Amino acid sequence: MPQPLDPIDLIRLALDERIYVKMRGERELRGRLHAFDQHMNMVLGDVTETITSIETDEETYEQIVRSVSRDLDMLFVRGDGVILVAPPLRTA
Repeated sequence: MPQPLDPIDLIRLALDERIYVKMRGERELRGRLHAFDQHMNMVLGDVTETITSIETDEETYEQIVRSVSRDLDMLFVRGDGVILVAPPLRTA
């Protein structure tokens, strides 16, 4: 019978693959996972960082959603800001 996978094992399977990381503060990262540790500190390469902000117009009270993206060659991600890590979809 195969051993059940721990959550950290799923991240290990995503090494050198493109992953999605949701961070605190409405930040999203998409990049290639180069390294990680048990605290979810990560080194990502070829990263696209997207920061989304929602502002309310004071006159009309409409919500204005703004997104700003930037591309980075390499990024160290501190694990205490990580909310979610999504490895690539595996198809059979």
